[in-house]
Amino acid sequence: MPIRIAIIEDDTDMRHAFERAIHEAGDLSLKGSYPNAESFLARPEGLDGLDVVLSDINLPGQSGIQVVAQCKPKRPQLQFLMITVFEDNTNLFSALCAGATGYLLKTATPAEIAQAVRDIHAGGSPMSLAIARMVVANVQQKKANARLMESLTPREHELVQLLADGYRYKEIAEKLTLSVETVRSYIRAIYSKLQVHSRTEALNKVFDR
Repeated sequence: MPIRIAIIEDDTDMRHAFERAIHEAGDLSLKGSYPNAESFLARPEGLDGLDVVLSDINLPGQSGIQVVAQCKPKRPQLQFLMITVFEDNTNLFSALCAGATGYLLKTATPAEIAQAVRDIHAGGSPMSLAIARMVVANVQQKKANARLMESLTPREHELVQLLADGYRYKEIAEKLTLSVETVRSYIRAIYSKLQVHSRTEALNKVFDR
């Protein structure tokens, strides 16, 4: 049985290119092509009759990530392959956390898109090489950050949490019965251990923002 596919893409030329890629594959069957999330979500047949959804992330109205988040709980077996021009971690991990299984860049060829659909339907998690490298780099960075966090003392952990809660140096000093200069000394040591230069950088690294 052909793999049944729906497309969500607001760019007309790109949407037609995806449609051609599906039609030319032979073993894939296009069951709907939509310019936005709302028209896809309003399809009379709902999510029935679909195996894979190719969806852009940046759509007018609801985003592709929102589509995944709404549809996955209703039909967990439906696979979402996100196709986008973006290579940033925020979109990548938001899509994957929402339930997307694959992620390709719009520079993918028709053959690569068709193969990615086959792979995702077969249980794989296809990703463009650039995206795969980002995932690996992110995992490596998380491990490096974890090692840096282990170097903090319990008191330094306490100060980091107070910084995260929005306390100023003077307020931290009063709360911990320390001098402001002692607090500053602690903060300098924390920044040095975390290899950062500001409160924002420290909190981003500690809380993986």
